Amino acid sequence: MPTSSSSPPPPTDRAPRADRLARWALAFLALLALLTAIELFLAPAALVVRDLNDPALAGPGIPRRALALHESLSARLAPWARERIRSGEAAHAPLHDVPTTEWPIFTCVFYLQATAALQAEGVDIGYARESVEAARDLLMDPSHHTWVRTHWGDDYLHDRNVFFRSLLISGLTEYQAITGDARRAAFLRDQVETLAADLDASAHGVLEDYPGETYPIDVLAAVAYIRRADAVLGTDHSAFAQRARRAFLPPYTDDHDLVRFRVDLRPGSPAPVQPGRGIGNSWVGIYAPELWPADAERWYGTHERLFWQDRGWAAGFREYEAGSGHGEWTFEIDAGPILDGFGTSASAFGVGAARRMGRFDHAYPLSAQMVATGWPTLDGGLRFPRLFSHPAAPFLGEAAILQFLTTQPAEGMPVTAGGRLPALVGVALGVMLLGFLLALLGSLRLRRRWRWPYRHPRRALAVVLGGGAAVVILGFAAPFAGYGVLLLVLFIGAPPRRRRSPARRGPPPGGSDRPRASA
Repeated sequence: MPTSSSSPPPPTDRAPRADRLARWALAFLALLALLTAIELFLAPAALVVRDLNDPALAGPGIPRRALALHESLSARLAPWARERIRSGEAAHAPLHDVPTTEWPIFTCVFYLQATAALQAEGVDIGYARESVEAARDLLMDPSHHTWVRTHWGDDYLHDRNVFFRSLLISGLTEYQAITGDARRAAFLRDQVETLAADLDASAHGVLEDYPGETYPIDVLAAVAYIRRADAVLGTDHSAFAQRARRAFLPPYTDDHDLVRFRVDLRPGSPAPVQPGRGIGNSWVGIYAPELWPADAERWYGTHERLFWQDRGWAAGFREYEAGSGHGEWTFEIDAGPILDGFGTSASAFGVGAARRMGRFDHAYPLSAQMVATGWPTLDGGLRFPRLFSHPAAPFLGEAAILQFLTTQPAEGMPVTAGGRLPALVGVALGVMLLGFLLALLGSLRLRRRWRWPYRHPRRALAVVLGGGAAVVILGFAAPFAGYGVLLLVLFIGAPPRRRRSPARRGPPPGGSDRPRASA
């Protein structure tokens, strides 16, 4: 008698069609994985290698990284600045919250300084006009003056307030140098003349940034900004600059003859609060060479002797002098993260200082580390400075790096070449290449090893299409979340290769698949 067969019926036409569609979706997901890996890992590695071989990164000139970063930042800064002005949110920033008060202003000043430096080197910056105007408008926006008005009252533009007034002077000076627009010249002239007069008339050559807080390093930068303003106003404050030098000589310097980071004026004479620190020494190194070259060389020499360190895995400037009792692994609002003694801000500002001093034996390894760990993007930006910046000033890190990379040696400064690449650069490149390799292998594994079952093709298709949609949507909203979903789909969602059943494996070698007749 015939027996009923337990084998499943042959698949319908609908199942093969759904299976083919699912395989196309699978191929799309594998291709998406490969393209994402190229964008996230391989392209940054190639950009880093290109930058490391740029003569202008290891010597005078404008590095290609600075040109790409400026174009990228110029496309993003104007919409951000316009939205901040429109929203008026700066008027409600907490009074003592530095990131939400200072940093948006600082972003615009760094951007204008870098743009003016590029133009001075013959770069056509016509594409940046909208962002240049937006940066100027944010500097002059009344809501962005709320915090200093609260500190100093309605006369905040003429009563101490050194840091804020100096930023206005620098930003407006660079704006006028870029555009030739002198409509704000009267305001700029007033700030230059009154701040110079206030510093000249002060008992010790320094004034407060905020009530009870005096930072000589900011006063030194203010003197440099006043001298730079002479070029666009037609004024001459050279005599003032020479008189201002008194504030940075003994007895006002620290035990190593460095410019003090902070002093207290309330006792009547500048009482020490903090000695020279990494970020302050590097900040001084950017501006001192154009004021007092001999002092600048002495200060930088001491900075190198006491704060420069090479640990093998990284090289850079310490935030605090070794043995001072400060933590080697900590965080501070001005210094940023301190890692193995390295000050991240001290080393970043150190790029500008080293380039200004002509010390490319320091500038090259510092710049190489900064670019490699910054993780360049195809749009010319730097991913990690953008990712870790404060929401109120999302472009501060990139704007600061741009300003440092466009800094040129001061006139008369000898140029010292050299500098080795620290291991950190190789580690960063290794992470990029390893990430690309893992994503590539995952893509191939997904494409070759996933065998779609005929029993539930719609469910399988929904998994792939849903995963692909999540990658795309999250990729726009939060890139790293999208990449995380992608890797999850690749390495967890892909099941191992299914083994063929014995019935479908075919006859054994040298044998037949027909049953033998019994003897």
